Amino acid sequence: MGRMPKPIETPVPSRAELIDHLVRTRIAGDVATPRDNNLSHYRKLANGDRHYWLGLELGDRWSDEQDVLAVMAERCGVVDDAAYRFGQDTIDPELTVAGLDRLAARLRKAALDRQSVLLATGHPGGLLDVHRATADALRAAGCEIVEIPRGLTADEGSVWQFADVAVLERGATLWHTHSPEPMAAILDGLAAHGRPQPDLVVADHGWAGCAAQRGLDAVGYADCNDPALFLAEAEGTLQVAVPLDDHVRDPRFYDPMVAYLLDAAGLR
Repeated sequence: MGRMPKPIETPVPSRAELIDHLVRTRIAGDVATPRDNNLSHYRKLANGDRHYWLGLELGDRWSDEQDVLAVMAERCGVVDDAAYRFGQDTIDPELTVAGLDRLAARLRKAALDRQSVLLATGHPGGLLDVHRATADALRAAGCEIVEIPRGLTADEGSVWQFADVAVLERGATLWHTHSPEPMAAILDGLAAHGRPQPDLVVADHGWAGCAAQRGLDAVGYADCNDPALFLAEAEGTLQVAVPLDDHVRDPRFYDPMVAYLLDAAGLR
């Protein structure tokens, strides 16, 4: 039998090409998340709804939804007008690429120092392969990809790794979750087995928030209706929050973004 052909590697876009791609695929620019949904989430976070804190302890520091909106306009690029209540909202693609550059710098450090890295996602339908490709590149550069203990459970589901990425599985389905509990189960499980905590966590949603709250180096992706991670970055709890739509129509749309990220990190 002949050899299987190698998969075609996605070309690395220039910064301008990536920005154009992000806007065309609605990863950034005019995104699918409506304005009223964004504002509703900002208000619920400000009112103390822990579901929207993503595992972070925000105290009463963000009890004014206008303060939350101001941070989201600055770090994500949503419309900075409290009177704009309905319609299309936005993510600034320049901020997305700037976030990718910051994330690339942290990945480069992880590779240079041969650090241990844990990758996890609460958005497997959109970001699983983004994290998988990052794990592959880090392992090839000499990093340890943390293997989670077996038998972990959280939120009436099981915490497993698929393609080196931790996910929540329930009813034979990979689960979309904002909960911090699966990450807490992993970190507690590592400690219970006498294993060290990861040097770096690359994640999203409550997986990233929980790790950051526990004092670990954590970076993550966040949508414009998930303000907690941007607030954590503003406070210095989370190292990087990359703004993007975390579930666009085709997961392959993220491939050029990943190519840019890994190239900028020196991991291609």
